[in-house]
Amino acid sequence: MTAMTTGPGAGPGVPAPAPGAGPVTPAPGTPDTTASRAAELLRTGFGLLGPRHGRHTLTADDLDTLALPIGDDGVVIGVDAEGQPAVLGLNRPTPYDIVLIGSLWTVQVLALRAAATGARVAVETGRPQAWTQMVHAMGGGQNGLAVYDVGRVPPQGASAGTPVLVVRDCGMRPPRGRVVSGRWQSVLTLLPYLSPVAPRLLRQARLVGVQRISPDESAELGRTMGLPRADIDALPTLPDGVTLWCADRDRQYVMTQPTDAEIGLLGTPRRMD
Repeated sequence: MTAMTTGPGAGPGVPAPAPGAGPVTPAPGTPDTTASRAAELLRTGFGLLGPRHGRHTLTADDLDTLALPIGDDGVVIGVDAEGQPAVLGLNRPTPYDIVLIGSLWTVQVLALRAAATGARVAVETGRPQAWTQMVHAMGGGQNGLAVYDVGRVPPQGASAGTPVLVVRDCGMRPPRGRVVSGRWQSVLTLLPYLSPVAPRLLRQARLVGVQRISPDESAELGRTMGLPRADIDALPTLPDGVTLWCADRDRQYVMTQPTDAEIGLLGTPRRMD
């Protein structure tokens, strides 16, 4: 390979500067070939031009094809009536209380998915044996899920970096919890059926989920929550895994579809535990 002996700024016929000499100044009338020389080097491969193909462009009509079916960040709790993902934001900088009148199966799916997003899950329950399989599957409580007796949940130290979901699985009449919702700590209370304490809990909740209940319970709940007749009639007929979620004046039916791993651990959707 022949070494290049032409000095910087030197063109054909212009001698290279001697060692230690200053830059060569072209004589009057001699064209400065530095720019043209650099351009020639780039054209012959000395330098990077990037991919040599057409620009990545889209027409205005094609922009809609880039839309993604996602809502707020959070836990995917199922799909709505249009088959789009329904997302529940559990990790919030403000207190957030949720009441679910429904099945243990649904709550356990939500707990698994919350832990998968990085939240720590603290379960307060009077039936720890119902959570044993989940605890073992998640590494014996070392990977985001811990189970406590009723009234024994310690302070969780929730923060933006370590958000917490407290699950209260305490039966028909859950006592007032020692650990309440706060910054980055949401509380999800499970009621198997409508109970005498339900009105108080529903008033405190910012989100209420209702699964299949009896016609009498549906009528009572309709009066408490101001549900329209269509929802009152629909609640006693809901299939397993379907929940009516209500927040303020918004209502949405969501079907929770388990993954293969969730089916292997918890079984298929069911209303009765």
